Amino acid sequence: HFTFRIFSPIHTTFAANIQCMQQLILSQGRTKSILNRHPWLFSGGVHQCKASEGEMVAVTKHNGELMGYGFYSTGSQIACRMFEWTLTEKPVETPAYWKAKLEEAIELRNKLIDQTNTNCFRLIHAEGDNFPGLIIDKYNDVLVIQPLTKGMEQLMPMISDLLLELGFPYQYLKVKQSSAQLERVSLSTGWLKEEHDILIEVVEHGIRFNIDVESGQKTGFFIDQRENRNIVKTYSKNKAVLNAFSYTGGFSLYALAGGAHRVHSVDISKQAIELANELVDLNFKNAPHTGVVADCFDYLGDMPDDFYDIIILDPPAFAKNKRAVANASRGYKQINLKAMRKIKKGGLLFTFSCSGNITKDLFQKIVFGAAADAHRHVRIVEQLHQPADHPINIYHPESEYLKGLLLYVE
Repeated sequence: HFTFRIFSPIHTTFAANIQCMQQLILSQGRTKSILNRHPWLFSGGVHQCKASEGEMVAVTKHNGELMGYGFYSTGSQIACRMFEWTLTEKPVETPAYWKAKLEEAIELRNKLIDQTNTNCFRLIHAEGDNFPGLIIDKYNDVLVIQPLTKGMEQLMPMISDLLLELGFPYQYLKVKQSSAQLERVSLSTGWLKEEHDILIEVVEHGIRFNIDVESGQKTGFFIDQRENRNIVKTYSKNKAVLNAFSYTGGFSLYALAGGAHRVHSVDISKQAIELANELVDLNFKNAPHTGVVADCFDYLGDMPDDFYDIIILDPPAFAKNKRAVANASRGYKQINLKAMRKIKKGGLLFTFSCSGNITKDLFQKIVFGAAADAHRHVRIVEQLHQPADHPINIYHPESEYLKGLLLYVE
């Protein structure tokens, strides 16, 4: 019953012949990544493809044998983002195909998320859900969509209709893209259908947040730290807690909920600290919380020794690309070294990296270097990572972008 054309170069009814869509022909001997089900096909492995930007393509061997389907990109080193691996033809252009994929994603969240006390979570996690280039986050009755590729942009009308058809609970739809993404895709940003108020009140593990989906980070909030915030709560009773790079104070709220006797939120953004203070007032009366507008590098260096029992380091991504890894590594080491030198004996240090270009092994080596230079005995209490609604495709290790360590500093 869908009347629009999803892909203008492709027929809206699936023909029993892959010749009806453009083919991406692999170079000889370049099938290994697809056989290993990695979703990224790099340009060096492409022998021939005449598809346009974002067009759905049938990926074939040099001899014409089908290997799967993906979205083609003309201006990227990642020439094709695979979403289906198959040796036989499938109706990948039809709403029924994408409806089944959405049903799988929704079923997984229903199994993993206790929605009686949490109504904000990630519904679609790009390659982790075999929707390459698509992020959908749920904030109460609002879905915020980030299509990061032209291919996924073209599916938006169909996906929004399918979500309604499946009865997924939302009333408002917001498309959000960064300025860098807007250079690559043309979908207009803003509210689709009805508009919602700027702030959206959500509940996460019973704690209330106001989310600004217009100007907030990512889709509006760092949903990926939800379970790590809950871990902070379990250790915070009667503790003095520093939340560095606090943004709007997510970790601070959980520390207060856990019974911390002093919490300091530090961020260079005055607007973020103001919102953090508002959220504290929303959830608690007369809470022992102080918001500080300061450069966190300076604050960590100038703060007194043996003042904080718990320090949380959750900085923004220092390595936006591979060229920035060296500088990012120095930045991560610097803040961890400062924290380890100042934290109380027997203190707990929560330290994170959300840079996809910093691997888990590299991050641990960086923290090891900081511990050695601090001359403190440090033990790893827990390995921290992204929550279950940000699933990691086992064939795509790059989707494990958030890594963290809970350290006991003697």
